[in-house]
Amino acid sequence: MSWLPSRLCTNRSFIKGHHFLFSRKGSTGSKTIFQTSGSAEFLATVTDVNSFPRFNRLPEVIVTGRANVGKSSLLNAVVGRKDLLFTSKKAGRTQSLNFFRVGAHPGKLVVVDSPGYGSRGRSEWGAVFNHYITNREELRRIYILFSAPHGLRSTDEAMLAELDTQVQKFGGTKFTLQAIITKADQLGDSGREHVEQMKNAIFQAAPTCLPPIITACPQKGSNFGIELVRKSITDCCGL
Repeated sequence: MSWLPSRLCTNRSFIKGHHFLFSRKGSTGSKTIFQTSGSAEFLATVTDVNSFPRFNRLPEVIVTGRANVGKSSLLNAVVGRKDLLFTSKKAGRTQSLNFFRVGAHPGKLVVVDSPGYGSRGRSEWGAVFNHYITNREELRRIYILFSAPHGLRSTDEAMLAELDTQVQKFGGTKFTLQAIITKADQLGDSGREHVEQMKNAIFQAAPTCLPPIITACPQKGSNFGIELVRKSITDCCGL
């Protein structure tokens, strides 16, 4: 486990209990699609429900989470770029739906970055997000992020319940839902129990939510969980 950040390497019980979530292995498809960082590029930004673009019917995934959950850092790691998405310590920086193409031209899939919800979010951002997930034919999966150190809050549980309702409304045939736990490198010795509590809370709020992927993108040290996120994206997009 030398590839893990040293802080997490010392927490053997946590690693042992979640070894399947820390695997670096990814599918051949995900490695091919994400191997060239230069193939990821910004496509468009959307701030109202009347301006959604089309990108040759490429499959899409959208990523959401409470403001300042580490969404931009995670997505930069997933697409293999350090600066494709702007990262900031100030919550609520993302204020629109931002579309990014992944894969060599003309692209294999589209990743959509959405504004954070919660106390720093705004109602108009939610309206655009809701319109997107309700009407977007290309949508394959919604990823909802949770910060490991902060756990789930009432706003997270409400968002999970709403997304779960949407999944059940379409019988899981329109899109699926999966959780991603971020900043796991910041957990202490009780990290394993903490993650188990988060997993239980996620399932209670959204029974249709797929098991969470545990990740970290520390400023110093190695990322982990990123290959599993990539594999999840390519699998749900049928690639």
